[in-house]
Amino acid sequence: MVGGLNKQIYLPFMLAQRLGYYQQQGLNVTLQDEGAGVDATTNMVAGKVDGVGGFYDHTIAMQGLGQQMESVVSMLTTPGEVELCRNEVKDKIKSPADWAGKNLGITDIGSSTDFLTQYLAQKNGVDPAGIHRIGVQSGSTLIGAMQHGNVDCAMTTEPTVSTLMATGTAYILLDMRTADGTAKQLGGEYPATSLYMTTDYVSKHPDTVQKLVNAYVETLKWIQTHTGADVAATMPADYYAGSGKDAYIKAFDNEKGIYNPTGIMPPTGPPTNLKVLQAFNPDVKGKNIDLGKTYTNQFVQAAK
Repeated sequence: MVGGLNKQIYLPFMLAQRLGYYQQQGLNVTLQDEGAGVDATTNMVAGKVDGVGGFYDHTIAMQGLGQQMESVVSMLTTPGEVELCRNEVKDKIKSPADWAGKNLGITDIGSSTDFLTQYLAQKNGVDPAGIHRIGVQSGSTLIGAMQHGNVDCAMTTEPTVSTLMATGTAYILLDMRTADGTAKQLGGEYPATSLYMTTDYVSKHPDTVQKLVNAYVETLKWIQTHTGADVAATMPADYYAGSGKDAYIKAFDNEKGIYNPTGIMPPTGPPTNLKVLQAFNPDVKGKNIDLGKTYTNQFVQAAK
């Protein structure tokens, strides 16, 4: 289950299917779309799905709640998230320091966009309890919320960013589509998209996990040697219908650096994720989190 299959930050999951890499590994993979990563995680804990395509930080938050899960392949080294605000608030909101009392769009409560929004508020001197976080998912629902004034700002990714910017109704408050932009906002590398599974599933089905990781490592290599035009030609047409094919291609080419070329978890990344969550998240704050249990590189290192 993936927290938004048509988002470019989750590109590898459908791309692997379109390229035939699951089939090459002898796998029958069913991809389920879910608007927010937190709901996908809930479904996995309930045993309804075997794995989640979502942000790595959920493995840390869930360990704080006593649930052991781990990332088995890292796909993004930066979040690829952008904070957009309505043009009408341009004079009032110039940084997260101006967020007190404002309506802020996130994919859903408990999602990674929720985590990042709360952290950025606190980092800029605003009590997260003093902002109004509203689940608007992405795509047309987020765009509608912005255009109707239901939210003042919202955190989202491509292709929603390009779609909304093309309307001329929004401006970029902050941008985490680059390593520098991420470091500026979060203090370092922030591994994001990964395939994570319960530790119990990984230990019981290592052969299946290895085949999945093989497919994703191959997909990550493919991304490095292809263009946005190649991606658009491979993906379903409805994935770029909202933004338009040209905008989708441009967005991919501009943010191609977000993708992890190897699948190995960046060693300096997990401590940044932990620092962000410990700053505000009651499930993690003050807890003794063992980062070594939130991810493994063994399957990527063995990938063929």
